[in-house]
Amino acid sequence: MAAMAVALRGLGGRFRWRTQAVAGGVRGAARGAAAGQRDYDLLVIGGGSGGLACAKEAAQLGRKVAVVDYVEPSPQGTRWGLGGTCVNVGCIPKKLMHQAALLGGLIQDAPHYGWEVAQPVPHDWRKMAEAVQNHVKSLNWGHRVQLQDRKVKYFNIKASFVDEHTVCGIAKGGKEILLSADHIIIATGGRPRYPTHIEGALEYGITSDDIFWLKESPGKTASPRQVEECGRQGRLVVGASYVALECAGFLTGIGLDTTVMIRSIPLRGFDQQMSSMVIEHMASHGTQFLRGCAPSRVRRLPDGHLQVTWEDCTTGKEDTGTFDTVLWAIAPRISACLPTTVGHARKTREDTKMASARCPHQGAARAGHGGSCL
Repeated sequence: MAAMAVALRGLGGRFRWRTQAVAGGVRGAARGAAAGQRDYDLLVIGGGSGGLACAKEAAQLGRKVAVVDYVEPSPQGTRWGLGGTCVNVGCIPKKLMHQAALLGGLIQDAPHYGWEVAQPVPHDWRKMAEAVQNHVKSLNWGHRVQLQDRKVKYFNIKASFVDEHTVCGIAKGGKEILLSADHIIIATGGRPRYPTHIEGALEYGITSDDIFWLKESPGKTASPRQVEECGRQGRLVVGASYVALECAGFLTGIGLDTTVMIRSIPLRGFDQQMSSMVIEHMASHGTQFLRGCAPSRVRRLPDGHLQVTWEDCTTGKEDTGTFDTVLWAIAPRISACLPTTVGHARKTREDTKMASARCPHQGAARAGHGGSCL
């Protein structure tokens, strides 16, 4: 932290915000920035946990700082506000939904402690989702207020590099904005990845970007008899990362029949003895597992349900099942700004590779917009 403080105090220049109203347009503004006429001491691209912490710390040390943040809608159209993965589609909503599941378990235990509670007690997904989403929106607003209090300028634009000191983006209404700074930090995190080689994966599946923002339940609970008669197994979570298991855990906990499809081993990169204990615990609480299987196709049936075809990785035999929802929770992809020059593009790729190398659990992690936790 001390080294960071020294480096930040060493940043030079004053800030002056401007838009496209610059002589010579983008190229002229870039040349001006290169000549030392820059808007900010520090520009942070990414409004997640890391980006916001960096921006606020720099501002506290007297620097002129701006944050650029933009959420690309998911393939299903889901988008959210300032705060990154943890606030919007990670730690916060996940813990709240886990709390809902834990409360359901306590209600089931209550009669043993003398509480007269009529069983079963139904769960209202819509009411839970509304409460969770309202809380998240309050945190989005809180982050914006914190930036304003520290005089950090916030831009809701998708930035791309013009040169090493300049970025541009399009604001609402189509107005182009140019921003320059002595130093630019990329803190964009990553997003869930769809297995596009699987037919129907993109069209019919969702990810952790979507599950917390669903206004309706991801499906009605199927009884064991229904599963036996029509093969419907409720919700299918594909993947064995901690994201997959956490989502499957709270879905099971609120009474939704849930199956996890695992291609190889659960929680790759983590202690396998502990991983086995996690799987055993989840199975004992009702989560079903398809081990050693890989999906090959998803299609929508006339009744609206999803038919998933998968292959047994050992025998090569194909099988099918019918589900209400398919959630992909496989290895993430890293988000990155795309510079407009070859040299900067190469530098970004090198930085991305270094970041990947420093994350040994990337295959099991859910690096997200501005953050890397769920």
